[in-house]
Amino acid sequence: MTRFTSTDPATEAVNWEGEAASPAQVQTAVDAARAAFPAWADRPRQDRIDAVKRYQTVLKDRAPQIAEAIARETGKPLWETKTEAAAMIGKVDISIRAYDERTGERTSDTAFGRATLRHRPHGVAAVLGPFNFPGHLPNGHIVPALLAGDTVVFKPSEETPLVGQVMAEAFAAADLPTGVVNVVQGGRETGAALLDAGIDALMFTGSGAAGAHFRRKFADDPHVILALELGGNNPLVVWDASDAEAVAGIAVQSAFITTGQRCSCARRLIVPEGAQGDAIVEAIAALSDRLIFGPWDSDPEPYAGPLISARAAEAALKALQQRIDAGAKVIRASGPVANLPGAFVKPAIIDVTGVDVPDEEMFAPFLSVIRVPTFDAAIQAANATRYGLSAGLVSDDPANWDHFIRRIRAGVVNFNRPTTGAAGDMPFGGLGASGNHRPSAYYATDYCAYPVASFEADAVANIEGEIKGLL
Repeated sequence: MTRFTSTDPATEAVNWEGEAASPAQVQTAVDAARAAFPAWADRPRQDRIDAVKRYQTVLKDRAPQIAEAIARETGKPLWETKTEAAAMIGKVDISIRAYDERTGERTSDTAFGRATLRHRPHGVAAVLGPFNFPGHLPNGHIVPALLAGDTVVFKPSEETPLVGQVMAEAFAAADLPTGVVNVVQGGRETGAALLDAGIDALMFTGSGAAGAHFRRKFADDPHVILALELGGNNPLVVWDASDAEAVAGIAVQSAFITTGQRCSCARRLIVPEGAQGDAIVEAIAALSDRLIFGPWDSDPEPYAGPLISARAAEAALKALQQRIDAGAKVIRASGPVANLPGAFVKPAIIDVTGVDVPDEEMFAPFLSVIRVPTFDAAIQAANATRYGLSAGLVSDDPANWDHFIRRIRAGVVNFNRPTTGAAGDMPFGGLGASGNHRPSAYYATDYCAYPVASFEADAVANIEGEIKGLL
């Protein structure tokens, strides 16, 4: 057995310790989900709704505990983790509505009887959770799957097992049937065992590299449906915007919120060459200097906390330095935050105009500036990525937006709002290395069940009259 721990990146205190599930234990969990599947899928839909509503009630009762668990494991400030707990609660009602709208049943009359559309669950769904939103994001897969009639085996991130445990306890308190939701703790080995245990669906939120691995693994197994919610090298284009301070607020919330650990964070800022672009960059840099980074429960309330670990901070700073070594100009330098653990890093702004830098996501509060001569060049630069998750335009001219929305290639595209703006009652997902064209959030129900089209008559009837060419 492999023992592992979770520590608070803001204080380095131990939050949780336990054993990683062995391959045999993972198989037992999948077998339990498989055994529970037929009865769960056959239940009246209202029974499944009642079950997830009981779970919702538990979440409401335990919201402060959930918010603190998320804060302790991720280092995110309490103001943010409270919103995550609220999003978990809200997901239940949104998912019920989405199921009715997107994967319910409908019938139309025909000459012979009727044509009916139904949806059937896939079976056992494996959910691999991320560390940045360890409650909200896996919850966004699990709840729609349960409503559809799937059973679930959930592996939380090894960085956030405490949140996974809290979620497991909430499902248990909701009195779901045995085997419907199963939680296995562990790292990469546990996840690999889960993928080899005979699943019907994989629902994953994480890096583009991991998503590419899963595509390759299941390339010859079309039975397993993949829902991959991955990262992005997201652009924020600023063009014909006169209020530099207003632009700065949108850019800071795009690039630095959650310490840059949102898949939808802006990584590239594309601005005009010359004085207008200079003014925008200077305003963003000035506002970034005012951001407070600190422990999740500190006073005054911090804007953001640490990266998920000191190891993550070291890797991010190394990637940043590689870009500087390649010729990027430093506008605001990153580095450790004084008197705080090694997971804390300062926000960085670098100018990479004309510099050949990797098309990779730096999952940290680092923003790269690119200066271009024309708006068309800005759109071209924005699309110059293998990713396609989020993008944004900040502009006073609606005509620019009309052009931008037609040309940009991304799944979440915002106008005069941060790239991180998203809503549970809208789809969320991306293209290319950002996903596999299966958006989550409101559209999550689409990958939790498959459509069944039926032509039905109430009685056996002679249809010789429909057969042509008889003797």
